[in-house]
Amino acid sequence: MNQSFRKKHGPTDVLSFPAVKLRKPTRSRLRNVSSFSGSSHSCMETDTSLGDIAIAPAVAKRNAKNYGRTLPAELKILILHGVLHLLGFDHEADHGEMDRTEKKLRRRLGLA
Repeated sequence: MNQSFRKKHGPTDVLSFPAVKLRKPTRSRLRNVSSFSGSSHSCMETDTSLGDIAIAPAVAKRNAKNYGRTLPAELKILILHGVLHLLGFDHEADHGEMDRTEKKLRRRLGLA
């Protein structure tokens, strides 16, 4: 899939397919993600779809082993990473903004 969609050789752990291409993350979308606590909020409360995320199970399993995490924890991290891409973040071009945001959210969600 990585070759087909990104023209990059070799597997990747997660791919994101935004429903709408955003130039950069909007403050309102980021605020909604940043305030998410995981308690009673449901992403199904709206009719809006951010898009789709594809996770490569074999790569996720290898990552989990390499980083000393459980597979469920690794999948949560990959989902978060994919959602940030759906919100318009691009770690290949944003000078660390996505990385900083992801680290902050991982701490907040207990995924650090």
